[in-house]
Amino acid sequence: MIHLTDAQIDKLIGFAQAIPALESAFRELARGAAAVQRRVRTEAHGTKLSTLGAVLPGADVAGAKVYTTLRGQFNFVIVLFRASDGACLATLDANAITRLRTAATTMLAVRALARRGAHTAAIFGTGVQGAAHAHALAQFTDIKTLRIVGIEGDAALAASLDATYGAQGVTASAVTTDEALDGADVVITATRSSTPLFDGHALCPGAFVAAIGSSLPHTREIDDNTLARAARMVVELREQAREEAGDLMLAAPGLVDWNSVAELGEVLEGLTPGRQRDDEIVVYKAVGFGLQDVALAALAYKTFIERGA
Repeated sequence: MIHLTDAQIDKLIGFAQAIPALESAFRELARGAAAVQRRVRTEAHGTKLSTLGAVLPGADVAGAKVYTTLRGQFNFVIVLFRASDGACLATLDANAITRLRTAATTMLAVRALARRGAHTAAIFGTGVQGAAHAHALAQFTDIKTLRIVGIEGDAALAASLDATYGAQGVTASAVTTDEALDGADVVITATRSSTPLFDGHALCPGAFVAAIGSSLPHTREIDDNTLARAARMVVELREQAREEAGDLMLAAPGLVDWNSVAELGEVLEGLTPGRQRDDEIVVYKAVGFGLQDVALAALAYKTFIERGA
């Protein structure tokens, strides 16, 4: 039995490999050729156990991510099977994959849904996901200005980004909320806030908002004003978003028409329109689902085998 650690996975795959693998998986799902097992949570005495998974015939894999949540801390593992014969291929630590798949999927959403010529991004959050999104934006989009907003660590993150990407013409700075939103083309919320981070009236026309920080039905990072101004709302999987996306579930009646909410795979596959005008505000709400984890677990396993490790 093969087991891949987070350290090994970080050496096997990165954003450059993850982004196209995820796009392929999302398109496969949109075509009806893959299946997803929505998240199931079980809890007792303060310990929460969650499971989510997917079957991806195109990659000949099926798998599930299982993780615990205890006092706000997560520990993840993925079990990967061969879809064609059911054989167990590997187990994988999944902290690295979770960090990677969330930001890589947001990059797909930015490419598909941000307005043409987008060059300025506001990033709320300086933790694992905030930093991952900042690095991904600097490397895999045309964003040149990164504005970092955080309770702590914002200046340090901005300095690190400047040092890493300054030679490529990317600048980063720690700013206030108002400064971050002023003219921002892309807004990323990657926090653990349970209440909205800003007034949606402050968004500039044409802004793309990716709310990725919460997967709980009772918390939200974006407000009703943001949703009221949105011409389009996009999620990873409608059924799961309706159960977990507090940003949408807590909206005032009538603000979210679930029949009009698109799935990212449908947009990528051209089955439904995404952005239609440069001045539209578009909202992408992510909660994370098993398709992403299984797709990247398959990629890491395949790379490991191909390298003869």
